[in-house]
Amino acid sequence: MDTLDPPERLALAYAPRSVAPLWLGFFALDARLRETARPGREPVMIQLRLAWWRDRFTTPAGDWPRGEPLLAHLVPWETERAALAGMVDGWEAQAVGEDGGGELADARIAAMTALARLCAIADTTAVGSAASDWVRPAAAGPGRTLNRAMRPLMLLRGLAVRAAARGGRPAPIADLAVALRLGLIGR
Repeated sequence: MDTLDPPERLALAYAPRSVAPLWLGFFALDARLRETARPGREPVMIQLRLAWWRDRFTTPAGDWPRGEPLLAHLVPWETERAALAGMVDGWEAQAVGEDGGGELADARIAAMTALARLCAIADTTAVGSAASDWVRPAAAGPGRTLNRAMRPLMLLRGLAVRAAARGGRPAPIADLAVALRLGLIGR
């Protein structure tokens, strides 16, 4: 939890208890990968560290090392390990590639649709659209209400769209009000 950004912490607070471990695993992995791939690190070291995570996600969760606490949070993602590996690839492309973050955005969208499947949401079209608005908010229109299990995504999407509309300028009080509304009622 300590490594999560404030919007992620707030979004996690609105996750239903039954799916909160899935959200925590996603947010914690994203934070760890962001830290691993942070600017200023040697590209070869970034690639080596990310390769370790990629290797984990190609093996069943039962074979994961017990010494890495984050892996324990990711065990519920067992059937969607490919989405986690995609996150690793996305962060690698962001850190050492030249795609401008496109692969990472696509990986986050894929992870959100995978999370929806883990939450037993059969139609992931609206989830994919909301995730796209979250990672590429500049072109976002009005959002659709999602299943309660995806309330954290609605909150992140709403904050990202508002920030993009303001040109990235902060509006903490207004954003807090919007975040509370999105977290409580989902729209």
